[in-house]
Amino acid sequence: MEAISSIKVLGTSTSPFSNRVEIALNIKSLDYEFIIEDIFFNNKSELLLQSNPIHKKIPILIHGDKSICESLVILQYIDETWPDGLSILPSDPYDCAIARFWASYVDNKVLL
Repeated sequence: MEAISSIKVLGTSTSPFSNRVEIALNIKSLDYEFIIEDIFFNNKSELLLQSNPIHKKIPILIHGDKSICESLVILQYIDETWPDGLSILPSDPYDCAIARFWASYVDNKVLL
């Protein structure tokens, strides 16, 4: 298991994108620190602004000195960085492409 200080997630408890990252970390049985961000009323933390200076959006996974943005990219990073245990994405390239298509479809058509 990773030390709690080496994995941080910036997000909100009501964001399905943040929830997706939390579920992935729990599937991998990784310890992490969840930092709740107030993304409304321009109350974004300095850590969020430094970690995602272009879009200034959540979720953000911070692993050591690396900041990873966008929930689907974070899932792939988690799956490849910690290959032990259950896999999040299919290992077959075709099946993985299908899974990414449907995740992107839900993100763009259903959640927005």
